[in-house]
Amino acid sequence: MKRIIFSRHAKDQIVDRGTTENEVRAAIAEGEPAPAKKGRLAFRKNFPYAFKWKGRYYETKQVMPIVIEEADAIVVVTVYVFYFGGKL
Repeated sequence: MKRIIFSRHAKDQIVDRGTTENEVRAAIAEGEPAPAKKGRLAFRKNFPYAFKWKGRYYETKQVMPIVIEEADAIVVVTVYVFYFGGKL
C-alpha cells in the first residue's frame, strides 16, 4: 500500500470529529471506496463504538476519509465521521 499523508486540515478534523489516524488508515485499507467531488476518492468503514459522543450514546461510528491518490502516496484532505445506532 502507498504511504498515507495527512493534510493539516485532515489532522484537525480527526480530532474535532472524534476519530484517530489509525481508524482513518483502516478505512482506507479496508473500507468501501466511492467517488467523491473534484475527482477525489472517499472510503467508508464502520467501527463498533458503544460510547457517548457529545452527550448521546451511539453504537456505530462510520469514518470516511476523502483522499487524493498521487503516484507515490495517498493524501488525506479531510475526514468525516458519522455516528448512528444510538439510544435516546
